[in-house]
Amino acid sequence: MLTKINALVATHHIELTRFLKFAVVGAIGAVVDFSVLNILILGVGWGKFISNLVSVCSAIISNFTWNRLWTFPESRDHALHISFGKFLLVNLIGLGINQVVFLSTDAFVFGPRFDHPLDYNLAKAAAIFVVLFWNFGANRLYTYRDI
Repeated sequence: MLTKINALVATHHIELTRFLKFAVVGAIGAVVDFSVLNILILGVGWGKFISNLVSVCSAIISNFTWNRLWTFPESRDHALHISFGKFLLVNLIGLGINQVVFLSTDAFVFGPRFDHPLDYNLAKAAAIFVVLFWNFGANRLYTYRDI
């Protein structure tokens, strides 16, 4: 009985560690995401929809790279194109969720409340927070299920 409990505790510890690593990688991705978003909106003058699309795609590439190298290093035993394809599928769904949360909270929550050119960053933070849980759960169950 004690062996089963120890195994269960060890498994939960491993998954918690993976989630925390995934969150750190996500934080790096968030810096990429926010940076690209603000450069495209403020520096280039693009609209929020296309800027968010490009910024999220930039973060997806960053996140895949760091997750493959650090969070799930065992995934390097799998073919790169298969792992990336699975990761991309999950994250494209996450991109859809991100767009909906970002654009709707910008239009209906933060935009009307704050009269500042950077108020969309609050909407971006909300979108990233929501998608973090989708991306970890779906990637853990699909992309990295055999690790």
